[in-house]
Amino acid sequence: MLHIDHVSFAYDDVPILENINLKVAKGEHIAIIGESGCGKSTLLKIIYGLLHVKIGEVYWDENQVLGPLYNLVPGESYMKYLSQDFDLMPYTTVEENVSQYLSVFDIPEMQRRTQTLLEMIEMTDYAQTKVRNLSGGQQQRVALARVLAQEPEVLLLDEPFGHIDNFQRNSLRRNLFGYLREKEITVLTATHDHQDMLPFADRVVVLKDQKIIAKDTPKNLYERPKDLYVASLFGEANKIPINIVKTYADTKRRIIVYAHEFKVSQKSGLEVIVKGSYYMGSHYMIVGLYEGHNVYFNHHKPIDKGEEVFLNIALETINQRMVDP
Repeated sequence: MLHIDHVSFAYDDVPILENINLKVAKGEHIAIIGESGCGKSTLLKIIYGLLHVKIGEVYWDENQVLGPLYNLVPGESYMKYLSQDFDLMPYTTVEENVSQYLSVFDIPEMQRRTQTLLEMIEMTDYAQTKVRNLSGGQQQRVALARVLAQEPEVLLLDEPFGHIDNFQRNSLRRNLFGYLREKEITVLTATHDHQDMLPFADRVVVLKDQKIIAKDTPKNLYERPKDLYVASLFGEANKIPINIVKTYADTKRRIIVYAHEFKVSQKSGLEVIVKGSYYMGSHYMIVGLYEGHNVYFNHHKPIDKGEEVFLNIALETINQRMVDP
């Protein structure tokens, strides 16, 4: 088990993380999400031992992770950290980069494992290509395979698909997270992309204002976000003031509603004045005005600016998403 115990950290007296507590089981996949600057990358560096922690401790089983003041070469041997700097050998081939840490005493096994990893990152056609001739996204995939070749017990991924185009990203996600689960590798992924976590993570940790503000399964966090900040990490969301007369006796309450959950009506519902329509491929994103606030909702066709429409919300959504004003 990975155990982060009451960890706080600051850069030059600027607090970044405060009282972080987290336990991660062997083979578990944790996604760490939050706005830019919330401390996601810093937390991964602390876990790996790249930063010295004055307050709190990090353990893998019974072994304490010690920072750069105690290790000549920072980082623990049983962990691997894949940052946004790839640290590849540019003048050698893709195959040579991936096989660098594999044993040369069993050539057939080395070749088999190298081939498996190249297939996982979908780079078999580039095996003999020098790394310096690859795109940034291709280099990121090679760096990922090179890290996995070292068979870590814990893998720390910092925006692992940031340089990879959408065409490759979806299949690579499936390949990578399937491989990690099969090998029972514990993984923590810092990400901005909800597609990295919703289908693949066992739990999600949400960071804001130096603290963990939510920990739960992706499904629970998505369906019952505690506030608009959490919901917005999963997509376009709204915090809507609404009178629920029958249930709440005219008390003004608010609910969290994702853009796709609104249904447009011509007769009754939230009265919205349309400000603009934006083509999104499968639908239009409509921006409207309700009680002086912008409301975002999806519709199958554009709506003219200035037109009045009504938005309905399913009762189940109202019951699940009620939050404080």
